[in-house]
Amino acid sequence: MTDALKNDLLAAYDDQLRGTSETADVPTSTDGPVIRVEYSSRGFVSYRSLDGLDGAEIDALIARQRDYFAAKGQAVEWKLRGHDQPADLPDRLQAAGFEPEDQETVLVAESAAVAERLHGRGAVDGITIRCVSERADFERIAAMESAVWGEDWSWLTDDLVRRHAGGTDVYVAEADGQVVSAAWAVYKKGTEFTGLWGGSTLAEWRGKGIYKALVAVRAARAVELGYKYLHVDASDDSSPILQRLGFLAVTTTTPYVHTPAQRAAR
Repeated sequence: MTDALKNDLLAAYDDQLRGTSETADVPTSTDGPVIRVEYSSRGFVSYRSLDGLDGAEIDALIARQRDYFAAKGQAVEWKLRGHDQPADLPDRLQAAGFEPEDQETVLVAESAAVAERLHGRGAVDGITIRCVSERADFERIAAMESAVWGEDWSWLTDDLVRRHAGGTDVYVAEADGQVVSAAWAVYKKGTEFTGLWGGSTLAEWRGKGIYKALVAVRAARAVELGYKYLHVDASDDSSPILQRLGFLAVTTTTPYVHTPAQRAAR
């Protein structure tokens, strides 16, 4: 039963969240089966399948994406899923100069099942969870993320402004007015999926149930809005937590990134 369910969830993920759905509402161009997302500072490559292309054609396709963004002085990410074919695609990407970053696990669950499992878990003593919409709150989230990761995440402010304008719900968890965690829910229009993003928590506030509470709040909201599935690209830290909540691992995702020489040298 579990294998059959995983196959069904993976099929829904592939059919609904890859290709045009993954690249909606951002500037794009196409090259055969791939869609190039043209962000202002970095490129991104999406596709549903490379079926029908032979090895030489795939190598040429990869090289064209690399060279397209290199000509603009930009890095580009090729998002590889663990079940993508051909099996030697990682080797082909590396041969073209793409380097793998940290692998994450793609987890999918039915929204109603998670909401039911976490019923009553959307609150934590001493913590206020609220949905926010002001730039000042997005700046506070960016500052919290910068503290968590030890690097400048100020770019997140504008990203959250853009996401919120597109319908994303952004939540903060606060203790005495301090943002200690934050997460957002991306409702993929035209699909049955809500993407759960964020969830980073200041070190001293971990292990108190805040992450689960943010999942509970977003799962309940997804059910309310009629989205059947939740999906997460989960780190090794969050994957075990989510799997205990009923999420199933359906594949993996690994960013393969090419950075042009002139940019890397800066």
